[in-house]
Amino acid sequence: MTTDHPAMNLSREKRAWSTSGYLIFVAFIALLVLTIWRIIAFAGSNPAESEIFGFVVSSGLSVIALIILSSGFYMIQPNQAAAITLFGSYRGTDRSPGLRWVWPWMGKTKISVRANNVVSEKLKINDLRGNPIEIATNVVWRVADTAQALYDVDDYKAFVEVQIEAAVRSIGSRYPYDDIEHHETTLRSNHGEVNQELRVELNERLRIAGLTVDECGLTHLAYAPEIAGAMLRRQQAEAVISARKKLVEGAVTMVEMALQQLSEKDVVHLDDERKAAMVSNLMVVLCGERDTQPVVNAGSLY
Repeated sequence: MTTDHPAMNLSREKRAWSTSGYLIFVAFIALLVLTIWRIIAFAGSNPAESEIFGFVVSSGLSVIALIILSSGFYMIQPNQAAAITLFGSYRGTDRSPGLRWVWPWMGKTKISVRANNVVSEKLKINDLRGNPIEIATNVVWRVADTAQALYDVDDYKAFVEVQIEAAVRSIGSRYPYDDIEHHETTLRSNHGEVNQELRVELNERLRIAGLTVDECGLTHLAYAPEIAGAMLRRQQAEAVISARKKLVEGAVTMVEMALQQLSEKDVVHLDDERKAAMVSNLMVVLCGERDTQPVVNAGSLY
């Protein structure tokens, strides 16, 4: 998957100018008290006409200053950020928690940078061998670059859901559901490798939106209902064949060891025909699924 986007002007997060809202709040309270005191004091006096004009002008300026100060406050919670804009132009991001203040004509768009957990719906896809399977995943993601998340994609949360589905379909089609004969990497047996590749795939897809994936893993994996019964019988047959193969290998080793020790310890001398009969009997005993019934031969072999 390509990660270059030459036609798109990607945004980059930068630090915005802002100041502590607590200091501005103290100044706001002090100016408010001063304005109220001047109004009360002026109301109890007998001013001249020239003093009235000056009082009105100064009081108006004080009210305007109070409005400007009160309009610039905003609050940032922990693991939250605010993108600051000026007449549509991105000026930076403020990540400092607490009461903050900027000029009131600056736009403020809050965005969460907390971890988000998404469990995808069950998707029906075809694995590497074309078998229909059902697959679902759990993804833990968060916003890494607020400017890209807000201004490079239309809706970054919807973008995440679409890219998760695309990545799951891509990874699911690269591997078989299960494999016994070829010892390949499979979806069912190699969870670590599959989950790591899925995480890399998602990070590549979500990087354009300034998002990062912290953790992901498959939560549901099964054959589609229409072939589940047939695949179960196939798995059982493969398991039986694999078990019988191990059983025969072990039986052959035991027979070989028995014949070798009988010969080395000079317990009995067997010709080829008797060795063949002994091998046949031992193989029946070792590989049979039922308990064998011994037959005692009171006479000679012939």
